Amino acid sequence: MKELQYLNKYFIKYKYRFLLGIIITIAAQIFKLFVPKFFGDSLRAIENSGISKEQAYSILVDNFIYTLLAALAGGFLTFLMRQTLIVMSRHIEFDLKNEIYAHYQALTQKFYKRNRTGDLMNRISEDVSKVRMYVGPSVMYSVNTLITFIVVIIQMALISPKLTLYSLIPLPLLSYGVFKISSKIHKKSGLFQQNLSTLSSFAQEMFSGIRVIKAYAIEKQKTKEFIALTKDSNDKAMSLAKTNSLFGPLMILLIGLSNLVVIYVGGMMYINGAIKDTGVIAQFILYINMLTWPVASLGWVSSLVQEAEASQKRINEFLKTEPEIFNEVATHTEIQGDISFNNVSFTYEDTNIQALKEISFTVRSGQTLAILGKTGSGKSTILSLISRLYDVSSGTILIDNTPIQQVNLDDLRNNIGVVPQDAFLFSDTIKNNIKFGNEKATDEEVIEAAKKAYVHHNIEGFTNKYDTVLGERGITLSGGQKQRVSIARAIIKDAPVLLLDDCLSAVDTETEEAILTNLMDFCKNKTTLLVSHRVSSAKNADFIIILEDGKIIQQGSHNQLINQQGYYKDLYNKQLSEKEIV
Repeated sequence: MKELQYLNKYFIKYKYRFLLGIIITIAAQIFKLFVPKFFGDSLRAIENSGISKEQAYSILVDNFIYTLLAALAGGFLTFLMRQTLIVMSRHIEFDLKNEIYAHYQALTQKFYKRNRTGDLMNRISEDVSKVRMYVGPSVMYSVNTLITFIVVIIQMALISPKLTLYSLIPLPLLSYGVFKISSKIHKKSGLFQQNLSTLSSFAQEMFSGIRVIKAYAIEKQKTKEFIALTKDSNDKAMSLAKTNSLFGPLMILLIGLSNLVVIYVGGMMYINGAIKDTGVIAQFILYINMLTWPVASLGWVSSLVQEAEASQKRINEFLKTEPEIFNEVATHTEIQGDISFNNVSFTYEDTNIQALKEISFTVRSGQTLAILGKTGSGKSTILSLISRLYDVSSGTILIDNTPIQQVNLDDLRNNIGVVPQDAFLFSDTIKNNIKFGNEKATDEEVIEAAKKAYVHHNIEGFTNKYDTVLGERGITLSGGQKQRVSIARAIIKDAPVLLLDDCLSAVDTETEEAILTNLMDFCKNKTTLLVSHRVSSAKNADFIIILEDGKIIQQGSHNQLINQQGYYKDLYNKQLSEKEIV
């Protein structure tokens, strides 16, 4: 139960609902107690030879009405109990999902490199559902069982302490059985949930990469792998179900034994004169049967608790993961756009690859810096560090002469427009994908941004134009169209800093030239960092740096570098011969 203690804050938050549910539960059980009493009184009236038939008939009619009213009242209060406690569990489920989602957003790139998407999805959906069953039905039936036991056993003890003691003899056996079975459920539930995460991750990856699977014609192979995973999941689910199924028969057996004890011991006491009428035995049988469902539910509740604990443990593993990068500054930071790297080095911890080695450069507000270099030279890493997706291993990054760690993180990212190398679009309309950069943008502003990104004419060619709904990750569009929609999204944000990470790689040189011409006017008063492998993208930049193996090997303007021997001149001549430079 240690892992489930995390949920206590939610019980405190909804304490009034919880307390109201307990009060209603107590009231419901008190009304249910009248039913055995009226039944016993009716038997006594039938057996009593000292009253007339008319009197006995009158007592039976009255007891019938009282029993009906008590049953209706108990049933109505039970309905209110469910409405109160189950609704509380839905509120807790809502809060917990939002907490997990918010925590997911706060975690850094390292976390997402270590964990698979399917596992993340499973924990916020399946695991949270298991936890909700604990805070809802499990808590409700636990409270109901506890209160039922207390009020019923007190009532039984008031009638006959000796018969009560004998009828409760099977309870220790019940407790032992619940303990043994629950421990097995806890272990098997944890294994099942882990397997379910693996299955979800596999399915998510296969669906996301379905084009690759079809291209390589490996559908049968992947189907076999999926069947193997589902078989393993099915085996674990069946094993868990078999263990759960032991509870019901065990509970019914022990309740049956209690009834036999009541009949035998009660009968002997009646014969010996210890109790004066058979109505007491009838009452006790009804009391014992009132305990049937609460006792039987112990197994189910125990199963729910064990499954919830296994799920909450998995949730807590993520919730207790502290983000390495967080907002260290509470005050607002005004961003102008000056960026300086002073002897910056960076190593990726997961691969131990040193991506940058003592990099130094300065970009003033309104200037454009182009970064060129071979694949893996560290170009994209520089942009990731500016957005503070990672923190430097050594050295200092200054934003407007302030160390980046002392800049409000929200303000920093709100003032940066990013076009990533892998253009990611959401399964939404094209318009909403562009407005992702500025939710308050008008339709006219969306169209203007699309025109600057040179994608407006493509969008107009679609049947639904800007209301065209894209497939997952923007699969509806070509690679170049996705890049240009992503550029439009950054343009409409109109941030003082613009980071373009090789965002023109999927377009032809003429389209690239049109976009760059539009961006030159748009970026006049913005700090722009442009990563590219084309000289045509970099030639109009104020300053150019060339990276190789994480180090700056050349730097200067286009005119300066074109007159120097080295990577830039070789690349320029190569692309000129291939007619890539307009």
